[in-house]
Amino acid sequence: MGDMADPPEAAAAGAKQKEKQKHKNKKKAATVDESELLTVPDGWKEPAFTREDNPKGLLEESSFATLFPKYREAYLKECWPLVQKALDEHYVNATLDLIEGSMTVTTTKKTFDPYAIIRARDLIKLLARSVPFEQAVRILQDDVACDIIKIGSLVRKRDTFIKRRGRLLGPKGSTLKALELLTNCYIMVQGNTVSALGPFSGLKEVRKVVLDTMKNIHPIYNIKTLMIKRELAKDPELRSQSWERFLPKFKRKNLKKRKEPKKKNTKKEYTPFPPPQPESQIDKELASGEYFLKERQKKRKRMEEIKAKQADATKKRQEERNKAFIPPKEKPVVKTKKASTEKKVDIEAIKEKVKNAKKKKLGALPVEQVKLKMAADEKKKKKK
Repeated sequence: MGDMADPPEAAAAGAKQKEKQKHKNKKKAATVDESELLTVPDGWKEPAFTREDNPKGLLEESSFATLFPKYREAYLKECWPLVQKALDEHYVNATLDLIEGSMTVTTTKKTFDPYAIIRARDLIKLLARSVPFEQAVRILQDDVACDIIKIGSLVRKRDTFIKRRGRLLGPKGSTLKALELLTNCYIMVQGNTVSALGPFSGLKEVRKVVLDTMKNIHPIYNIKTLMIKRELAKDPELRSQSWERFLPKFKRKNLKKRKEPKKKNTKKEYTPFPPPQPESQIDKELASGEYFLKERQKKRKRMEEIKAKQADATKKRQEERNKAFIPPKEKPVVKTKKASTEKKVDIEAIKEKVKNAKKKKLGALPVEQVKLKMAADEKKKKKK
């Protein structure tokens, strides 16, 4: 009995083995299902939120209100019955106050979806930002979200802001249309905001493009990247790989370089000591010894200096005048060699020409030779 292990020790060893086995199984599952967890199956959709999910409804009433500009009053007045009808399906009340210029949405006792009030709030926000009702009502769907991007404070100068906002629209709205097709979003540029409506992935791209445009990056670069991504997404093999090697990398080019000034102001080295005091006129006279001269001698010296300056000036003036009388240097005449008119005569070539001329017989051919020639010509014709 002494050789056998105790019952508690054997139980502990068995538990350890079981834990190890569980840990191994978990590792295997993680390695196998990792790729499957990353991808969402095609055609998968989240189930809709129904009254069965929240049968007792909401505990408290919640409401949201937003102001709208004066120019939207006429349109909202027309489409408000349609807004109320769309929100009644989700048991949310909507009121339009034309005196205050505001829209309010509130939950009721029948409201069962807690997120319905958030969607209703987004709906009135979009209507206030000039989004048409046909597009704004899509926010009540589960797979649609909205994003209102404020761009008014991103650029300082008003002229620059208008120019960049126009760049986002493009010629005849072509850039905005291309962006809508690539992101599957509805985009509305109005005043100081950009309203976007669509799937979450598309809204993320729209925000990036809008902010980059306001930072002076042309939207065509981002559109080109989105087009490449769209093509790459079709390939199932590239789904789990990095796309960095396919995407274009645009570098900024500083075309206008700052011109360097001709005169560069270089700062002198700092010294704690003050600059030396400039010499006065008396100090200069003492140094040259002029201070000790008499008044007559000083006057004579000044006159001599004046006369010396005058002499130099007259000399320079005379030199300038004499320049007109100095003849210019003429170029040396180069004598051209006369071409030799005498040519060497080739006597041997002339002799050969004379011999050839003698051999040729002048006049008509004899009658016999003419007959032979005609017979030969007829034979050739028959052969052909």
